[in-house]
Amino acid sequence: MGGNPGRRHDPGDLSAHLRRLLVPSAALLWGLQFALLNPVLAVLLVGVFDATAAQVGGALAVYNASGFAASLLLPGYADRRQEYVRPMLACAILTLALAGALALTTSLPVAVCALVVLGGPAGVGTSLLFAHLKHSGAAAGEVVRTRAVVSVAWVAGPPLAAFVLTGSGPRAVLVLLAAVAVLTIAATTAMLRTDGPPPAPEVGGDDRTQVSRGRVATIMVVFVALQATNGAVVSIMTLFVTDRMRLDVAWAGIALGAAAALEIPALLIIGRLSSRIPALRLIASGCLAGIVYYLAMAYAQGPVTLLGLQVLNAWFFAAIAGVGLTLFQDIVARPGLASGLYVNTRRIGAIVAGAIISAGSATSLGYSGVFLTCAAIAAGALLILGAVSRASVAEQRNDPATRAPNGIQAARPQGFS
Repeated sequence: MGGNPGRRHDPGDLSAHLRRLLVPSAALLWGLQFALLNPVLAVLLVGVFDATAAQVGGALAVYNASGFAASLLLPGYADRRQEYVRPMLACAILTLALAGALALTTSLPVAVCALVVLGGPAGVGTSLLFAHLKHSGAAAGEVVRTRAVVSVAWVAGPPLAAFVLTGSGPRAVLVLLAAVAVLTIAATTAMLRTDGPPPAPEVGGDDRTQVSRGRVATIMVVFVALQATNGAVVSIMTLFVTDRMRLDVAWAGIALGAAAALEIPALLIIGRLSSRIPALRLIASGCLAGIVYYLAMAYAQGPVTLLGLQVLNAWFFAAIAGVGLTLFQDIVARPGLASGLYVNTRRIGAIVAGAIISAGSATSLGYSGVFLTCAAIAAGALLILGAVSRASVAEQRNDPATRAPNGIQAARPQGFS
């Protein structure tokens, strides 16, 4: 009624439309899984398994080490198979198994083993989703928009976990985690059914990069440094707000929540700009925003300034999280390895953040010194990015045939995307 009876729906169009809905749904669910678990994991270890502070630290260390290794091994396997959805489904099943194992045991060693064997590999699901996007030919803007959906999950997940934790106890969070894992399995299975057959692996494609390995290593160092600055200021925000700014502790939570919420529109804007502005320029704009944010925060006074500066913080992290991911996918030919390397810059950055906090707070400026240290590190990262860009331009002039995406020069012409 009211339609064209002679028009037939193309099953291919319907399948493509379904895939477009499934990807953001999967991104939301993958983000929600670990936005629920990670913020309450320490509370869970203490409240259910009677872990001491030292045991909590050790458990989190081996859990993150497992995640670090899995972020390289599982995507490497997916790259060799040229198949990312099936390993992603396996990760979702591991999340469900993790929730079940933690719910059924009261033994701390068993819980730690579950975190290492099940939790570490399960956390790779998000990386595999972005690898799948790259492998399926998604544009940089789509990848950034999908990353924004993950940010939505991280805005909603921690408050939801805290609400369930307060109302029903730590084990209730595991029930919620299991329910989200079941939905993730359903969404990933639907992606598998609507996805076409994987393309045949390219001969010699396993070890090719878009740029030289030395330049990839340099960019990794830059991102570790930038991720470390973000991790350091997030870690000390509560202490900075209460000790340095003399405000109520609630303002720290409000500031961090505002930054997380503002990150979403920032990612959407960057997603639109990514089709017109090279990645290195967008990342440089994020570095500049970060430098100004860190310098201003070191001397900030009052809640209005605290909240207003979170706009700069959101742009900084959106550039690092959104464009950074697409940059790694452009300079490393293997999508799984690219996503795994990028994710691990944040893991390594979290370790480096401890050294930044120690060095910055040891100065006469106290916690303000941490922000000033972060400003100096971000400025150094910006200078290195500028050097990388200039070297790329110089190589372009000598050999225009080796131009690579996003303004970074390729080491050799083969293996471009």
